[in-house]
Amino acid sequence: MVKIKKLRKLLEDINSILDIAKNQVEKRWEEFKKIGKQGSEEDLFVELSFCVLTANWSAKGGIKAQEEIGKGFITYSLDELELALRKVGHRFPKARAKYIFQNRWVIGNLKKIITLNVDESREYLVKNIKGIGWKESSHFLRNVGICDVAILDKHILRILKEYELIEQIPKSWSKNRYLEIEKIFKKVSKMFEECPGKFDLYLWYYLKGVVEK
Repeated sequence: MVKIKKLRKLLEDINSILDIAKNQVEKRWEEFKKIGKQGSEEDLFVELSFCVLTANWSAKGGIKAQEEIGKGFITYSLDELELALRKVGHRFPKARAKYIFQNRWVIGNLKKIITLNVDESREYLVKNIKGIGWKESSHFLRNVGICDVAILDKHILRILKEYELIEQIPKSWSKNRYLEIEKIFKKVSKMFEECPGKFDLYLWYYLKGVVEK
């Protein structure tokens, strides 16, 4: 009974920002769909690199890096890429530069990867792309217009715990644990009458007053 009340309260709280957030969410979603349908392999790789950077950092920082480095994710030498990440203030410039540099082999395959079944896409990305785990693979797929995924970052997990939808925040992820919590997230998003990827944007607006990515 307590959990049902908490769930209803969460939905009420998110609905309270629905009208003011909706235009921003829809605008961002159109951007995601456009890059997924019309973006080049290079565009997709830049987006993938953004998701590598935001792990243990911030969406705001990742957006700044993406804007300033752009196609440099593809063209810079390893040293140049590390320097560029230092300039934008990344917490782990050396490691992230190495990941992005080593991931360049995937350029030419990304359009095919994102057209796979979502489970296959995520599995492939997690197993083969440096710096990409279950959250980051979901983030990338959502950012290219695939909506049936949840980006279970620390902010979202705190909300789920605060409203008693999960008992504790995982310290690490296994595939089964991620999918287990994602299933809960999907149930809530269905009650909100939005797909998980879009619901995530509403939650971000509720938390921060902005729609990032």
